[in-house]
Amino acid sequence: MQRRKLLAGIAALGAAGLAGCQSNCDEGVTLERETVFNWKMVTAWPKNFPGLGTGANELAQLIEQMSAGRIKISVFGAGELVGPFEVFDAVSQGQAELGHATAYYWKGKLPSADFFTVVPMGLTAEEMNSWLYYGGGMTLWEEAYKPFGLIPSAAGNSGTQMGGWFNREINSLADLRGLKIRIPGLGAEVYQKIGAVSVNLPGSELFQGMQTGLIDAVEFVGPYNDLAFGFHRVAKYYYTPGWQEPGSVIECMINEKAFNKLTPDLQSIVRNAMKVANLTMLSEYTARNQQALNTLVNQHNVQLRRFPQDVLLELKQASAEVVEAAAARDPLAKKVWASQKSFRDQVAPWTDLSLKSYLDLRRL
Repeated sequence: MQRRKLLAGIAALGAAGLAGCQSNCDEGVTLERETVFNWKMVTAWPKNFPGLGTGANELAQLIEQMSAGRIKISVFGAGELVGPFEVFDAVSQGQAELGHATAYYWKGKLPSADFFTVVPMGLTAEEMNSWLYYGGGMTLWEEAYKPFGLIPSAAGNSGTQMGGWFNREINSLADLRGLKIRIPGLGAEVYQKIGAVSVNLPGSELFQGMQTGLIDAVEFVGPYNDLAFGFHRVAKYYYTPGWQEPGSVIECMINEKAFNKLTPDLQSIVRNAMKVANLTMLSEYTARNQQALNTLVNQHNVQLRRFPQDVLLELKQASAEVVEAAAARDPLAKKVWASQKSFRDQVAPWTDLSLKSYLDLRRL
């Protein structure tokens, strides 16, 4: 209800501004403003999936409302128009104007992509947004996507994720060796480095993968999404912390040619709607995760576990090596990681002094 009120208020302000402008614009501009753009958004998520799929729907609705109906967007879930791992190419080639996904899905064609989603043991959601908006991150992201005819935008963040679901207890590093785990991004390379086997499956295939034994463990997002997928029915142990994804960016990429056909005010509306969506999704995950975790633990008897400290230290060391190796594979990736690492070193002391100190105090 609160979200609907917020969206309605934003739409009302946009409509009021539009009406005022139309009354003072010349005839040529007025005709331009009457043009309706019918866009398609393809996503990497199951249709209407909580948080991710619904976030795509709400972004589309917000753009339509803020533009007073001048941009209408049809949203397609994974597999309805293209597969979840085909979103990047579909938008680049003009099959759709928008693509809602996450950048590390495209690491095979763009080595720097990992760094625009998340780095294991890296920036939190708040720090990642700060790097994108105030640390030069967006400029680098736009540089990376420019050759593909795409304009990237942050359109959400899941916050710090969980470590994943396992069909066995993890008491030492030996318990991870040979384990088949679904995990994307640089986290997959970390698991490979310590002897596990990483498997990349789309969200729609994860439950069946666990059920059939194709995988022994699955890392997806956190309690809000994991409860919806029903992972508690195929795995017993739920591990924390999410060292592999401390603040994962959800993107909405825009076809550059389609964007350039918009009037300047519509371009501004699209860009600013992305920022609203970014804030809204992070807020929703913060609100929903503990509620879902309570259900998992209290109603479904999920065994909540923390990775042993020595395992976490091994994962931390492996993460540092994997990230540096990933950056060294590509000149742009190297430049992006240098920027992000420098920003991390700049803001980390303040995060520790302010947020961590306060959280330590709150636990007393």
